[in-house]
Amino acid sequence: MPHTFPRPQSTHLSVERVPVEGACPACGADALAEYRVLSEGGWWDVRKCTRCLHSVSRTPGPLLGSYEPLGLQIMGDSGRAA
Repeated sequence: MPHTFPRPQSTHLSVERVPVEGACPACGADALAEYRVLSEGGWWDVRKCTRCLHSVSRTPGPLLGSYEPLGLQIMGDSGRAA
């Protein structure tokens, strides 16, 4: 079964960057934010300085990013069909 998705209305894709408290250890700016990125090794939840892009923390994100297959919702936490 083919999937069809509407063409995005915006010309650029972006992710919401949630501001967090703290100062950047590299440049000292109070400009830290948390957001998800896709890089080598898959998806990562990062905390970075928005001024100099220094990575403060980086933890593995969900295997498929924001995509959640319907099968995982049906299976639930037990691994068996609900």
